[in-house]
Amino acid sequence: MPLVIGVVGLGSLGEGLTKVLLVNGAEVIGVDSDLEVLARVHRRLSGPQLSLATELIDLKRADLVIEALPEDLGVKETVLRRLVEECAPGTVFLTTTPTLSVAKLAIASGAPDRVVGLRYSIPPPYGHHASLIGTSMASPEALHLARKAVRLAGTEIVSIGGRPAEAATALLYACMNRTMNLADAGYATVEDLDTAMKLGCGLKFGPLHLLDLIGLDTVRDALRKLHEITGSDSYVPSPLLDRMVEEGRLGRKTGEGFHRYDDRGEIMPPPRDRVTEGEPREIRSAGVVGAGLMGRGIAEILVVAGIPTTLIARTREKAEAALDRIRSSLTRLVQKGRMSEQDRQDVLARLTVGTSYEALTNADIVIEAVAEDMAVKRAVLQGVDAVLKPGAIIATTTSSLSVTGCANATNRPADVIGLHFFNPAPVMRLVEIVRTGHTADDVHATAHALVKWLRKTAVDCSDRVGFIVNHVLFPYLNDAIRMLDRTDVTVDEIDTAIVTAYHHPMGPFTLLDTIGLDVSLAILETLSAASPTGEPAPAEELRRLVAAGHLGRKTGSGFRGMNKGK
Repeated sequence: MPLVIGVVGLGSLGEGLTKVLLVNGAEVIGVDSDLEVLARVHRRLSGPQLSLATELIDLKRADLVIEALPEDLGVKETVLRRLVEECAPGTVFLTTTPTLSVAKLAIASGAPDRVVGLRYSIPPPYGHHASLIGTSMASPEALHLARKAVRLAGTEIVSIGGRPAEAATALLYACMNRTMNLADAGYATVEDLDTAMKLGCGLKFGPLHLLDLIGLDTVRDALRKLHEITGSDSYVPSPLLDRMVEEGRLGRKTGEGFHRYDDRGEIMPPPRDRVTEGEPREIRSAGVVGAGLMGRGIAEILVVAGIPTTLIARTREKAEAALDRIRSSLTRLVQKGRMSEQDRQDVLARLTVGTSYEALTNADIVIEAVAEDMAVKRAVLQGVDAVLKPGAIIATTTSSLSVTGCANATNRPADVIGLHFFNPAPVMRLVEIVRTGHTADDVHATAHALVKWLRKTAVDCSDRVGFIVNHVLFPYLNDAIRMLDRTDVTVDEIDTAIVTAYHHPMGPFTLLDTIGLDVSLAILETLSAASPTGEPAPAEELRRLVAAGHLGRKTGSGFRGMNKGK
């Protein structure tokens, strides 16, 4: 006989649990007092193993009941007491509280031996990990049935720990809040914000999509509680979040949030709008100024895409070294079977290197990729501007300086645009296109056409420090460092919780060590200097580590020790 499982509360988590339980062969009784919610779940999940009801008494047949109600202590205590009264003796109850005391809820229920906690960070079917929280009062039989039900939901039971899980949630909710504020300011579209964070940080879900999956009302309540506890402005809910909750746009569970969802609960792509009014200019040849990691990478993807390219370095030695690095990179592609030897030779034939801007005279676009120093960039941009033909485009790869400031260094501000590639450029798919108030429509159109030609994904953003990814990412990393000072969680616990609970490719401290603590400090200082409030002021622990020469993977020590950078 299949297990009969009741689910009380059919919001984001309750509906998700119902779906995965049905897929894996359970009989599910879903209960919700809202008839519109029941109608929505019926449209999405109807089948012979599902019955829907409005009263708790309909759960008498259930072997186990999952309470998936909003995070309100009084509501949960009342419903758990009523469930104990209405359900058959021996029924086991799972409460999905993410923050409340499971022991307190168990005692309030009147049957503490039959209550177990269940904590998801991302609701199923999108989240695949959960913590099972027993108490000293829970019986072995209750824990056994709880484990059976959770595994039946296709969920892996993990042990994260309450404090690390709370720390991870606090970090990610502040990150989502910052992204909402960018959307509210009209800085970028919802789709571009999510795409930028997904591709720029390797995330499974963009922050606004994740917000939709969890539920906007759930996240708002959590942000309010975090603000009460910490007093940090990072947790003051975005005005946009307040408006959307009041309008009933709660995310996937209502069919509309930051994205729209069809009757199956699948995300609907937005209508395709023309990204720009202009027509692209023709690009027959390109130039790159800068022979460092970024410059070499951009030159490589240009020639691989079929665009004859000239790379300019400060000295002949640096130019030749850059050519050798690109040659080696292409050789590795041949060894991996991703390119033929003939293709490699053809690609290299399209690349020339030099030291004089005069070699760029016929270029249709020149991409500046020199040091993040405005004085250095201005000198390079003026030198390039002086030799380029009329109508040629200048792109700057700055990640933290003003693109408008770069444009004003030239005599052709309408022909200047920002193209922020991510390291390593041959691998990372994202390019942030940064348009200034001067940029011509056809230059903007050319930038989009070029990024598409290079098989990258473009997102549009305005000219502000940090653009999208750095503006959201580095305050999150800074928050993680500060959390070490105000909680008892460790570096490893936070990293593990972020990776396990939220499907990030790496935790914040591993990411800091990978980027380089000196680089991270410099970006945070730039963001702080540009902010009216001075936030995010770099954490003192970060400053101390950098001052002591602990810069992360490149020095073998940062937030953790490493062996040969690993």
